[in-house]
Amino acid sequence: MTLQPKTQRLLSLDFMRGLIMVLLMLESTRLYDNLFGLSEGSSIQLFILQFFHHPWNGLRFWDLIQPGFMFMAGTAMAYSLHRQQISGMSWRDSFFKTLKRSGWLFFWGVLDYAVRPQGLSFELWDVLTQLSFTTLVAFLIFRWSYSSQIIFSIGLLGLTEVLYRYTNVSGFDLPFTDQHNFGNYMDLVLMNKINDGGWVAINCIPTAAHTIWGVLAGKLLLSGKPEIEKVKWLLTAGVAGLIIGFGMDVTITPIIKRIATSSFVLASGGWCLLGLGLFYWWIDIKNHKKHVQFFTIVGMNSLFIYIFFEIVASRWFNDYIGAITNGLMGMAHFPLGVMAIITSLTLFALEWKMCQFLFKKGIFFKI
Repeated sequence: MTLQPKTQRLLSLDFMRGLIMVLLMLESTRLYDNLFGLSEGSSIQLFILQFFHHPWNGLRFWDLIQPGFMFMAGTAMAYSLHRQQISGMSWRDSFFKTLKRSGWLFFWGVLDYAVRPQGLSFELWDVLTQLSFTTLVAFLIFRWSYSSQIIFSIGLLGLTEVLYRYTNVSGFDLPFTDQHNFGNYMDLVLMNKINDGGWVAINCIPTAAHTIWGVLAGKLLLSGKPEIEKVKWLLTAGVAGLIIGFGMDVTITPIIKRIATSSFVLASGGWCLLGLGLFYWWIDIKNHKKHVQFFTIVGMNSLFIYIFFEIVASRWFNDYIGAITNGLMGMAHFPLGVMAIITSLTLFALEWKMCQFLFKKGIFFKI
């Protein structure tokens, strides 16, 4: 497929990244926890439950956030590498630039989990750590044909099925059972520990498909195909992913986000493709750009705000601001639940204002 010499930003991509980051920012302020507690016993709580990961076999809205993050990274990579090719950058220079970026992603991902109250820790479950691997894989096959990249991504899902079903490590030979699967065993090998929540480091293998599919979506949008045809391809692929993923869930492989089963990757990838197709049609084709800046301001500095709320806010900023807001509201005898909600929204507003300040100054953090 021939790529066209486009240089303009893909506004729907900035919007989607911004939407994902805004949702993560709100989570970091504990807004969903606070709303869940306040809505206990009501029908609203069922809606709020969608903002928490499914405990095991099933799919909630919140389980789509990391796939969306990694999918969007692939789409952005397609645009970035396209610009590099237009500027005449060699494959070798692009490779070392990508390798450096992957190294920094790995560093920040490990650092995110490294500092614990009981001391230093080495863990590989952070999304940035996972993305460091999937980014490198997607780059190495970037110049392959569409069909070859699709076959490779499906091969990664097949490899995952084989590893979980047929390795038969004693004590870890139950493919889809928490704490007793091959992913848990590899965590013992890599980190000498198992995650209590069931998350595993080798999720980076199957979820590399998300980044690869994001790259392919980006290539499609950069192509000379008619705009409406691009949308049809994205929507068709998205529907196919949903049908196959949920079909596998009820027949052969359960949808489990915590170990990124192949059915989960297909179903969540389908939602990502549908989302990009719909937003691309609505924002970039139909030109409905009103009100999107609230999200794009965050999306254009997604790495900065992610590192900020994961490392700085969680260890200092949230408690500091919370002490101020709760202290002031406490003097006015606000109900505790209301205080918690207002504190969460205050934290979010301050973090968003940071992104707005950087946007106005033209400062964008990239690696």
